[in-house]
Amino acid sequence: MNLFIRHAYVVDPANQLEGVMDLSIHNGKIAEIGSLLPGPESEVFEAKGLYLFPGLIDLHTHLREPGFEAKETIVTGSHAALRGGFVASVTMPNTNPPCDHQSVIDNIVRKAKEVPYHIFPAGAITKGREGKELSEMADLQHAGIVAVSDDGDWVNDSLLMRRAMDYAAMLGLIVMSHCEDRRLSGGGVMNEGINSTKFGLRGIPAASENVAVLRDVELARLTGARLHICHVSTARSVELIRRAKSEGIPITCEVTPHHLMLTDDNLKNYNTNFKVNPPLRTYEDMIALRKGLKDGVIDCVATDHAPHTDEEKMLEFDYAPFGVIGLETALSVVLTELYHQEHWSLSEIVRAMAVRPADILKLNPSFGRLEKGWEANLILVDLNKEWTVTRENLVSKSKNSCFMKRSLKGKVVLTVCAGKVWRF
Repeated sequence: MNLFIRHAYVVDPANQLEGVMDLSIHNGKIAEIGSLLPGPESEVFEAKGLYLFPGLIDLHTHLREPGFEAKETIVTGSHAALRGGFVASVTMPNTNPPCDHQSVIDNIVRKAKEVPYHIFPAGAITKGREGKELSEMADLQHAGIVAVSDDGDWVNDSLLMRRAMDYAAMLGLIVMSHCEDRRLSGGGVMNEGINSTKFGLRGIPAASENVAVLRDVELARLTGARLHICHVSTARSVELIRRAKSEGIPITCEVTPHHLMLTDDNLKNYNTNFKVNPPLRTYEDMIALRKGLKDGVIDCVATDHAPHTDEEKMLEFDYAPFGVIGLETALSVVLTELYHQEHWSLSEIVRAMAVRPADILKLNPSFGRLEKGWEANLILVDLNKEWTVTRENLVSKSKNSCFMKRSLKGKVVLTVCAGKVWRF
């Protein structure tokens, strides 16, 4: 595939490139960047007024396959990701069977190549994600995992988690932790505070996250393992991570668009599309998360794309599952709130959604940057295109978006992933 993109505004923080340029793709690889003339065999795409970024990378995606194909599949989830500007995802292991065996990983990687879409699987920390016995991490790494996680099930056995971190450190794997002490959560369904009392819903205290973060930070200090804290949601967690980084502990973390933009006030109508885990917190937490992302304590934005069927989300609030989809809306939400309203620079946004995820995963120069001679993974964005999130314009198999009917500003119009062009 040969494509010539003319007069795009390029934003590539990793290479310190910013300005109007041309970019040529030959046989799926970036050939040149600069002031160019199209080759005779290239399709020309006029991109004046559009912005060209490295493709986005999501460190936290649930594609549900195998076992929960009614919610999402690798194919439908990958198509949703491409529409949202993502070219790669770290997929979570809470499938059925869980990702604790090579055969499961092999199947996921094979199906993703058919799209094509880049998937970097996370394997389970413990067998069956039951928190009792360590998985065969070396075998899973051989099959292609880049990280280990028990995802929504925090490993509450501290000795077992220490052993897991020891093995992960030896293998060079990232330990991704959903920090939540379930004993403290006590079966809660939203943030514990004034609003949980007002709405008559059981609360999840911020301490359930903070305590878990503190323990995992100390185990990372002890073992030297690379710890990644998933979907940070509290102001206190941000400060704990800030201190850990200042002390040289190998820790990174992520925040979701919904925790950056929404608070527990949004649950006043008992809409289960706002039921997420960790729960939406207070306005003060939200501001702390934005500050943490801006100053680099929080490394990146990740979607925690968690599809559920309409039937599940129509249950009473206490019984509906946690989680929302986010692959198709993440960039648009961030552009709407942080670029258009808060006036963050585009470099800051690209760094949080493309550069830092690539750095954390230690990916080759095909990711997180625009590098000549490497596979093309990039997007074109219309920053001023306004659109409304509706069921009809979402291609994810599930429609449980907390941004449903919300007007957003900024949309991906073209994605190049693995050298293949997708137009929207």
